[in-house]
Amino acid sequence: MSEIAVVFHSATGTTRKLAEAVQAGAAGVAGAAATLHEIRPLDIVDGRWKNDALLSALDAADAIVFGCPTFMGGPSAQMKAFLDGTLPRWYARVWVGKLGAAFTVSSTPSGDKLQTLTAIAVTAMQHGMLWVGVEDSPLNAAQANRLGIYVGAAGQADYTTQPPGVQAADLRTGERLGERVAKLAQRLRATA
Repeated sequence: MSEIAVVFHSATGTTRKLAEAVQAGAAGVAGAAATLHEIRPLDIVDGRWKNDALLSALDAADAIVFGCPTFMGGPSAQMKAFLDGTLPRWYARVWVGKLGAAFTVSSTPSGDKLQTLTAIAVTAMQHGMLWVGVEDSPLNAAQANRLGIYVGAAGQADYTTQPPGVQAADLRTGERLGERVAKLAQRLRATA
């Protein structure tokens, strides 16, 4: 059984919706399990993130999919605090060879989401993780990857609904990313 961990921060609930889509896509792959792990405010004290139980769960996963909103052209402060909190794993090289992927949401089609996804990808690669991007061309009937970002799944919040939602095609992109990560985790597990 491949274990896919989806670790995320959500401020308004839209990133949570995309996290749930990623989880559903991963869990839909036979032989894969996907678990949501939310970055909680109570785990950040004096600007430092710490939650050993969550890190242990991530250590046990075959893949980690990171997600957060894009705020002011970069990852949310909560995600950045979490990423900084993984430094002991970097020293010990605990996550080398794990799959990594990411998703983000902002209120506009661009919103500098690429910057957020790239920042997370760089951290994952510093950990020695193997990066998984989006495989879909934006030229497809399901409109997966309609925003044309390949580094990770990008979503646009829909504030015309209450509570706010995420564009349906962007949720599909999240599902496809989760499915891809789970399938690749299965292949890696089979060759190990």
